[in-house]
Amino acid sequence: MRFAIVTETYPPEVNGVALTVQGLETGLRQRGHAVSLVRPRQAADTGTAVDDTMLVRGASLPRYPGLKFGLPATRRLVALWKDSPPDAIYVATEGPLGWSAVRAARRLGIPVATGFHTRFDEYMRDYGARFLEHTALRWMRRFHNGAQATLVPTRELADFLRSQGFHHVVRLARAVDAQHFSPARRDDALRAHWGLQPDDLAVIYVGRIAAEKNLDLSIRAFDAIRQQHPTAKFVWVGDGPVRERLAQEHPDFIFCGVQRGETLARHFASGDLFLFSSHSETFGNVTLEAMASGVPTVAFNYGAAREHLVDGVHGAAVDDDDAFMAAARHLAADPALRRAMGDAGAVAMRALRPEQVAADFDALLSDLALTRRSHDASAAAA
Repeated sequence: MRFAIVTETYPPEVNGVALTVQGLETGLRQRGHAVSLVRPRQAADTGTAVDDTMLVRGASLPRYPGLKFGLPATRRLVALWKDSPPDAIYVATEGPLGWSAVRAARRLGIPVATGFHTRFDEYMRDYGARFLEHTALRWMRRFHNGAQATLVPTRELADFLRSQGFHHVVRLARAVDAQHFSPARRDDALRAHWGLQPDDLAVIYVGRIAAEKNLDLSIRAFDAIRQQHPTAKFVWVGDGPVRERLAQEHPDFIFCGVQRGETLARHFASGDLFLFSSHSETFGNVTLEAMASGVPTVAFNYGAAREHLVDGVHGAAVDDDDAFMAAARHLAADPALRRAMGDAGAVAMRALRPEQVAADFDALLSDLALTRRSHDASAAAA
């Protein structure tokens, strides 16, 4: 079949949505489907055309100059898909380009699935605009209810959205490449570069360094850890709008910047304890990546942690800030427990197969396409 994917973020941009979308695209191609992509033009793009990709104009996100959202492009999309319509379309993001894609698909009668990747309603609270929280939820509900399916990564989120009036919510599980993210990637030379002795503790954070990640809690937890372990280091992998401020306030922290590929896997596996204090993830891919890397994790009990992290076995899945602090201190003080939890997490992640996610995504889009064909055939016969 022929599928189209519309997204406002895509590698080399590094974030959970971009990497998830790329994984879905790759999975469809590996299963023999033709896949076209629509996304904003990025700084790395040259003037030459990219095979199977339509580039549209974009604008930088406030506070995220490295990321863009796509500008409206309904007419271009209608023209693109009118003569050569895809069998189904996946719209990964709710920005202006995503809205254009849903409108164009509706005009042309092409089935569309949307992806619910970001809790913009909770971001309103994180950025001091709590009064817009319900407005954001209504805006997202209107967008997603214009599609034939809304894909979510967890049962918890599916139940929440249904309770808020979202229609046709479907769970599409996530997975992690356990051959890429693996304890075998641990690198003693990298740890030495961080200034660690073999038995020193490396607390690690991987992700956007931004307000919505609730990073102050992780910093408070690390400060408590360091009172008992003065040689511990806090290693930060990623970038974001508050990185510069944190670097100025905490000159002892180690900021490694954005890492990709094998280098990212080495950074993950070279940590000893992953602190993930975000309250606003729809999933949190980094939780699976840390577990696959053999790094015990402290996270809040929702998203990926609720789906996959067994409290007391792979790390700690907590319900409040006090429990987060206590779990971080407890695991920091027990190297044997951390090793056992890391081993258990790595074993558990080997059961998650990206190939199965691709097969499920394929089946969902194919079912939408076949349902549309059947409906059109019945209408023609009538």
